[in-house]
Amino acid sequence: MNRRWWVALLLFLLTAINYIDRVALSLAAKPVATEFGLTPVQLGYVFSSFLWTYTFALIPMGILVDRVGAKRVAGFGLALWSLATACTGFASSLPILILTRLAMGAGEATTNPAGARIVREWFPAGERGTANAVFNSGAFAGPAICAIVVGALLDTIGWRASFLAAAVLGGVWLVAWWWVYGPPERVRWLSAGERDYIVTQRQMARADVQDRSSLAGLAAILSQPAMWGLVIAQGCSAYCSYLFLSWLPSYLQVAKHLTIARSGLFTAVPYLLAMVFCIAIGRLSDRIISRNRGVPGGRRYIIAISMLTAACMIAAAPFTDSTPMLLGMLTVALTGIAVNTSQLFALLSDLLPDPTNVGKAMGVMVVGGNLFGLLAPILTGYVIAATGSYDRAFVLAGVLMLAGAACCLGLARTTIRIGMPRVLPT
Repeated sequence: MNRRWWVALLLFLLTAINYIDRVALSLAAKPVATEFGLTPVQLGYVFSSFLWTYTFALIPMGILVDRVGAKRVAGFGLALWSLATACTGFASSLPILILTRLAMGAGEATTNPAGARIVREWFPAGERGTANAVFNSGAFAGPAICAIVVGALLDTIGWRASFLAAAVLGGVWLVAWWWVYGPPERVRWLSAGERDYIVTQRQMARADVQDRSSLAGLAAILSQPAMWGLVIAQGCSAYCSYLFLSWLPSYLQVAKHLTIARSGLFTAVPYLLAMVFCIAIGRLSDRIISRNRGVPGGRRYIIAISMLTAACMIAAAPFTDSTPMLLGMLTVALTGIAVNTSQLFALLSDLLPDPTNVGKAMGVMVVGGNLFGLLAPILTGYVIAATGSYDRAFVLAGVLMLAGAACCLGLARTTIRIGMPRVLPT
C-alpha cells in the first residue's frame, strides 16, 4: 500500500474524534435535560450552539490553513475543542454549558479546511474520491463509537465523567499528529518515488495559477455559480446530518421507547454501515472519474443519486413501525448523506485546479452548509414542541435533499478558475 494512505487514516481519526466529542451531548441529552430542566426548544438551542462559532470561524480558518499550513491549524483546533469537551463535564449551569459548546465549535472549524488542503496536496485527482471518503467517514465512525462507548459510560460513570473520557482521545491523536505528519516534501517515512509522484501531481495542478491573493481568491470563488451549487447541496446535506446527529438518540428513546444503551446500539449500526458503504462508493467514483477525465463535474451525478436516495428514506423512516425496517432505512439514508458529503469534497477539488485556494473554498462551502445545518436542531425542537412528533421534521429534511440534488446537477458543472475563464464540460 502507498504510504500516503496513512495520511488519510490520520484524517479519518481526526474527524472521528471531532464527531465523538460533538455527538456526546446528543447521547447524554436525556440526563442533561433532566438535570438542567430543559425543554425540547431549549435543548435544540444547546445542540445548535456549537455551530454558531463553528460556522463563523470556518472561512478565517480556511484562510489560516492556506497561509500557515494544515499541520499547525489542525493541531491547534483539536487541542481547543478537546479542552472544551473536558470543560463540558464541569458545567454547572446552562450558560456555562453553552459556552463550552461555543468553544468546541471554534476548535472544530479547523478540521474540514485543513483536511481538504491535505487531501489536495497528498492525493492525485484519481484518488480523491476515496481519500475524501476515508476522511469524511470519520464523521460516521465517530457517532457510532460514541453511541457504543459513551452510551456504556453514561450508564456506569455518568454523563460528566463521560465527557472527560472523550476529551482524552484528542490528546492521544495530537501527540501522534505532531510526531508523524508533515508536507510530503519533508516527511522521512515517504519513499523517494512516491514523494516525486505526489509533488509532480501538485506542481502540474499549480502551473496555471494566476492569482493567489486571499481576498481576490475569495471574491472570485464567491462569484461563480459552480460554488453556489456546491454550497446549496452541502447545506441540504448538512441539515439532514445535524438532524440525525442532534436528535436521533432522543428520537429512538422517546418515539421508539428504547433505553439509552439500546438507542446507542441502534444509532451505531447505521453509522458504521454507512461508513463502509461510503468508502466503497468513493472507490467506485474514482474509477468512474478516471475513465471520464474530460468531465470535471462528473461527480455531481453520483451526488444527485445519493441525495435522491437519502431523501426517500429520510421522509419515510418515521412512518414505519418495524424496527429492522427502520434500521435499514436509517442505514440507507446515512449512506446517502455520507456519500454526498465526501463526493462534494472531492468535486470541489476536481473543479478547483489551484490547491492554494482549497482552504478558502472549503471554508466557503462548509460555511454555507452549516448555515442550513445550525437550523436543524432548533427547527426540530420547535416542530416537536408544536406537534408532539418527529414526523414533519423528517419530511422537511427529505424535501431539502431533493432541492440540493437539483442545485448540484444544475450548477456544479464548471471549473472554478481564479482569474481564468471557466470550462463548461461538453
